[in-house]
Amino acid sequence: MPLQELPCLSSQCPTLAQTKRGLKRKPKDPVSEGLDAECTPVELIQQWSPLCKHPRPIVRGKENESSQFVLGRRSRKKIASTSGLSWDQLPDELLLRIFFCFPLHDLLRMSRVCKRWHRLAFDESLWHSVDLAGSTHGGVVLQQVLKTRVRRLRCPRAFVEESHFPGTSPLQIIQMDLSNSVIPTSALESIISRCRSLEHLSLEGLQLSDGVMGSLAMNPNLQQLNLCGCSGFSAPALADMLRRCCSIEQLNISWCEFSRDHMGSLINNLTSCVTHLNLSGYRENLTLADVKVVVERCPRIQTLDLSDSTLLMADSFPVLAQLQSLQHLSLSRCYHIHLAALTDVAKLLPSLRLLDVFGLVNDTHLSSLKKEMPRLGINSRPFSCTARPTPGTGGDHAMWNSTCRLRLSC
Repeated sequence: MPLQELPCLSSQCPTLAQTKRGLKRKPKDPVSEGLDAECTPVELIQQWSPLCKHPRPIVRGKENESSQFVLGRRSRKKIASTSGLSWDQLPDELLLRIFFCFPLHDLLRMSRVCKRWHRLAFDESLWHSVDLAGSTHGGVVLQQVLKTRVRRLRCPRAFVEESHFPGTSPLQIIQMDLSNSVIPTSALESIISRCRSLEHLSLEGLQLSDGVMGSLAMNPNLQQLNLCGCSGFSAPALADMLRRCCSIEQLNISWCEFSRDHMGSLINNLTSCVTHLNLSGYRENLTLADVKVVVERCPRIQTLDLSDSTLLMADSFPVLAQLQSLQHLSLSRCYHIHLAALTDVAKLLPSLRLLDVFGLVNDTHLSSLKKEMPRLGINSRPFSCTARPTPGTGGDHAMWNSTCRLRLSC
């Protein structure tokens, strides 16, 4: 029916009339004013009807030619909240502090957990000092330890089967004890040749070579050197090493297979820095003339061991009296020194505190000798501790008065 022929909206359409009255109660705006002016239901319906949703155009491509492209999403799973921290959230510094409290075996087990723990377990801060004493498979273990940039290595009485240790990078070892180990000379040479910072070294009872002595000469900071019972090196190699290692303070070179040439190289190349010297065991090679050279070249000696020197007699006492700092003198088994002459030692050497005369006096004369020289400790040191990392024969695990943190046997 035409619009103009419709009856009045107020009478025919009460609902629209009420809507109009409700709109008048609200504040007027341009839309409401337009509705009041134009009282047509078509415009009112268009103003209040929801917008028409246009259909999304179908995206077609090579992969969507046959069907409409649909993007599927899975709902995210909520991560369960944990009350504490995990190991992965701990920083490296804290993990290293925790690893520091574990012994060697547990540290090796933890290195197999993951790559991060393997890297931290072999951090050089944890391997500063290692004790491999008595290792039966010392070759494999020693190769792994040398890769950790260890600085204090204790490995006495170990069995090393490898003849060569690969690697050219310098080692950071400062203190090393390989005393009485079974190790090939070539393997020993490959290890010493990479050392440039040695300060304390013990190679007691090992077979050396001129190459080993030449590598030792490359350590100018060497302070304590124990070569007791060593062999296999020449007299010129010994002289060159002593000349270049001019900082040695304690030298134990007793009971080596020395000839007169070796003894001459030793005596004539000692430095004035030597304060502790062990020259025991040279029965027919150490003479009074050698003792005079030692006193002249090393005037600051505090400990001197001349045991088993059968050529020395009582006329060596006035020579030794020139050592103003001598505190410990060992004359054990020097059989040409008469017992009556020992009573003059305390008068000639006022600074002396310890005297070892094992084999010269029996128990009966020892008590009377102690009464005549009460200020001296006689036969109180059966073992020499000059340059030795572990004096005595006990089960002490210390190395130069300091224990190693990581030990192979717990």
